[in-house]
Amino acid sequence: MGLDKYIESALKGVLKNPIVSLLREIGITSILKQSNFTKRSVGVAPYLILLHFVYMLVMHKRQSAFIKQSDDAFGKDVYYRFLKQRRFNWRKLLQRSALRLIEKIEPLHGVGEQRVLIIDDTVEPKCGKKIEGSCQYIWSNKEKRTVGGLNIVSLSYADSHSTFQLDFALRMNKSRYKALEEYTQTLHHRSNAYQRREEGLKGKNTLALEMVERALNAGVMADYLLVDSWYAKPEFILKAKEIGIDTVARLPNNPKLWHFKGKYKSLQALYDHYHTIRHIKHGRYGKVRYRYFDMIAEHHSLGKVKLLFLHTSKELLIFISTDLSLSGTEILDTYKKRWNIEQGYKDLREHFGLGKEENRLYEAIIARITLSMFTYNLVSTINRLHHEPKTLGELFRDLECELEALAISMRLFLEILTKISQVENIVKENKDILQIIALLRAYTQKELGFMCES
Repeated sequence: MGLDKYIESALKGVLKNPIVSLLREIGITSILKQSNFTKRSVGVAPYLILLHFVYMLVMHKRQSAFIKQSDDAFGKDVYYRFLKQRRFNWRKLLQRSALRLIEKIEPLHGVGEQRVLIIDDTVEPKCGKKIEGSCQYIWSNKEKRTVGGLNIVSLSYADSHSTFQLDFALRMNKSRYKALEEYTQTLHHRSNAYQRREEGLKGKNTLALEMVERALNAGVMADYLLVDSWYAKPEFILKAKEIGIDTVARLPNNPKLWHFKGKYKSLQALYDHYHTIRHIKHGRYGKVRYRYFDMIAEHHSLGKVKLLFLHTSKELLIFISTDLSLSGTEILDTYKKRWNIEQGYKDLREHFGLGKEENRLYEAIIARITLSMFTYNLVSTINRLHHEPKTLGELFRDLECELEALAISMRLFLEILTKISQVENIVKENKDILQIIALLRAYTQKELGFMCES
C-alpha cells in the first residue's frame, strides 16, 4: 500500500464529515451535471463552490467572512459569478437532490405512514427598490399588513418526522418595482432563467398546481395535498384531482365560493342543520378544546366530498377531503401536518439564511433561496438518519462546531508539520515528510473542501 493510501485510511476515521458523505451518497456530481452545472474550460468546479455555500450557511458565515477566514476560499468574484449564472437549472438541482434524499430515508418510513405534499406561501420583506422580483405591496399574514418584498410560493414534502423543500417560485403582482424588460441580465426567451422570470407573473394557484404536477411527474410519492383556505377553491381542488392527488384543505366559509347540491347549499346551512342530528365528537389540541362531526356532501363540480365541521369556543373551522375513506379524526391528523411547512419557514429563516439574501439580480436571488432550501434538506436528512432526531437548531449548532473544529485542528496540525519540516536535520533523516504534508493537505481539502482559521 502506498503512502497516500495509508494516510487516506488513517484519516477516514478522523475527518468524518457528514455533509460530504451524504452528498457523495446521493451522487451530487451526477445531479449537478443533469442540472447543467458544468465547469467551462477554465474556472472552479461547481461542486466545490456549492459545498462552500453549504458551509457558509451551516457555519453562519457571511461570504466576506468565509473568504477572509479560509485559506482555501475562492475570490469573491467566483461566488458572485456562480450565483448569477444563467445556464444553471436551480429548480432541477433542488428537486433531484430532494428526491435522492427522500429515497435515503424511505427505509425508515413506518407501515401506513402518510406522505403529504404541502403548498403554502410566505413573504420576505425587502427594502431595496432595485431588487428584481420584489413588489411594493404584498399582504403579510405574519405582520397583518402590506409590506414590500418577495412573495415565495413553495412546495414541501413531509412525513411524520421529516420535511423536505421540493420547489418554489417567486410570485410578482402589479406592484412590482421592475418590469421584466428592465432586469439587468438579458436572457434568451427559451432559457430556464427566462422561464423562471415569466412564471412569476402567473397566479399563485397556477404556480402551485404546476409545482405539484412537476413533483408527481418526477416520481414523488404522496398520499395527499395539503393547502390552506386561500388555495382551497373548487377549481384548484378539481385540477389537483385531475393531476392525480387527493386534497385535504381548510375551507373558507364563503357562500359565494362554496355551495353544494341539495336543500342545504352553503357550508353554514349544512352546519346549522346537521350539528343537531349528527353524533358530535370531542377533542383537544394543546389547550384548545373542540367538538366536531363529519359528513358526505355533493358538490357541483367535485362530486361527493367529505366535510368536517370543527367548532372551538371562538370559531367554526371547516375542512374538506376528496378521499371519502378518511374519517373525521384522520382528516384532522392529516391536516395537522401542514404545520410542518410553517416550522420549515421558521427554520429556514433562523438557520439557513432565507430572507437574508444580499443580491439584486433575479437569478442570484433564485440561487440563494435554492441554496438555503438545499442545505435545509441535507441537514434534515442527517437529522433523520441519526435515529435520534434533535431539533434542527440543536443539530445545526453541532454541525457548525464539528466543521469548524475539524478545519481548525487540521490547519494547526499541518502548520506544526510544516515547522518540523523546516528543521534541516529532520528533513535529511526523513525525506517523506514533505510528501506527507502535501498528502495530508490534499486529503483534508478533499474531505472538507476548505481550511478555516477561526
